[in-house]
Amino acid sequence: MEQQRTVTVIPATINPITKKSETSLNKRRVAGYARVSTDKDEQFTSYEAQVDYYTNYIKQHKEWFFIKVYTDEGISGLNTKKREGFNEMIRDALDGKIDLIITKSVSRFARNTVDSLSTIRRLKEKGIEVYFEKENIWTFDGKGELLITIMSSLAQEESRSISENVTWGQRKRFSDGKVTLPYKQFLGYEHGENKDDPPVINEEQAKLVRRIYSMFMHGQTPGKIARTLTNEKTPTPSGKQMWRATTINSILTNEKYRGSARLQKKFTVDFLTKTMKRNEGEVPQYYIEHSHEAIIDPIEWDAVQDEVKRRKEIGRAYSSKSVLSAKIVCGDCGEWYGVKTWHSTDKYKTVIWQCNSKYDKDKPHCKTPHLLDSDIKSRFISAYNRLIFDRKGIIDKCNSIINRFTDASFIDKEMDRRLNEMDTLKEIIQKCVMENAVVAQNQEEYNIRYNGYFERYEALKAEYDKFLIQKEKLNTKRRKMEQFITNLVKNDNLLSDFDDWLWLTTVDKVVVQKDGGLLFKFYNGMKMLC
Repeated sequence: MEQQRTVTVIPATINPITKKSETSLNKRRVAGYARVSTDKDEQFTSYEAQVDYYTNYIKQHKEWFFIKVYTDEGISGLNTKKREGFNEMIRDALDGKIDLIITKSVSRFARNTVDSLSTIRRLKEKGIEVYFEKENIWTFDGKGELLITIMSSLAQEESRSISENVTWGQRKRFSDGKVTLPYKQFLGYEHGENKDDPPVINEEQAKLVRRIYSMFMHGQTPGKIARTLTNEKTPTPSGKQMWRATTINSILTNEKYRGSARLQKKFTVDFLTKTMKRNEGEVPQYYIEHSHEAIIDPIEWDAVQDEVKRRKEIGRAYSSKSVLSAKIVCGDCGEWYGVKTWHSTDKYKTVIWQCNSKYDKDKPHCKTPHLLDSDIKSRFISAYNRLIFDRKGIIDKCNSIINRFTDASFIDKEMDRRLNEMDTLKEIIQKCVMENAVVAQNQEEYNIRYNGYFERYEALKAEYDKFLIQKEKLNTKRRKMEQFITNLVKNDNLLSDFDDWLWLTTVDKVVVQKDGGLLFKFYNGMKMLC
């Protein structure tokens, strides 16, 4: 008689995922993870509460062994790269120090779907489970990954929505003319009493700002200013000891010191990575005049911008050794005059100026003479005093020239006409692309039509840019002439001493004649031989 076959199931004693005995009495090593997304005071309570909660929660389970609660404070969940507490926890888990991680929700773990899933899979491969308390999801559960994918996607979408709302709120503030500054790293200003109050001048810091502007207009370069402040152990805007030329340059060119504000110079490209990009016309900018009290007088600020531009254009020809640098030109060959030192090591030491090409082997020697520093300055004083004698007549002529030769209304009309045509072409091009996407067309004909529109757009853009350059030149000329007039109005007394500011803001260049005469060319177009 054939015996009946019997089958007895022997339960598994090793978890196929964790590779650990199911009957083992070993406690699971458990860690908690707590995170708040801002470092504001109102979030501190939430942060402390999370830490206390998970510490007590884990210790209440006899089958668990408490490792620690890993934390991140003031960190966004969109990207795990900058979350030190999170990354430390993952390292410890992968090193075999943790069996189970408990956290509040999927959004606390990560709001980036890719980061969330990739991290969970890495942990799963090493037999480490994650429990999301709010959603009641265990990653070893068969449906765990599907649920996490859905919840992570929802959390990511929520972050995108929040980011868009924040961006909209910021742009609304910009359009309303509300100015905010990174006060902790911005020299010269501090918060007003109320949230929406304009920035208030910090007088102690403002002294340093004015000094930097003054040092620059006395001939010093940003690099030299930076070295001076570093040697004096003056703290930088961010509290560091080392000043850099880029920091000085940013202070010199920031419109906020003249009481204006250009808003949205940068914008967020990707809400996930928080990547910022310099705004080159992709989104609107907002320029607000008189948005707050100025530290630097607007006219003086404009003069500094002109000097920054001048030095940039002449490049290496400018030297910080003297305020006279890159202003004096050889009338024989057109080369710059440069400063030289004679007898630098003895009592006959003399500083002179001579043509930089005077002894060039490949060129005939210039017939123009060398000049003493003191001689140039004294002759400038003489030339400027001659202007003072006829101050009223010169001011009237300047005002007439400004109105006649710096009028940009024609340029504005031409720029507007091209902008309107460019806007029309953009609409046509977009319509053309959309039609090609939904309607079958001859692609050769489509490409010809598209390229025609595009080439016309590029041609208009090139014309617009040329007009823009012309307008900027006119505006620069206007500013320099207005500064010239301001100098004559403010300084109605005869000069007795050389003035760096007047030299930089009134003299365009000085041409040295063969007989040693100096032809002063002023920004108002006047010429004077001394």
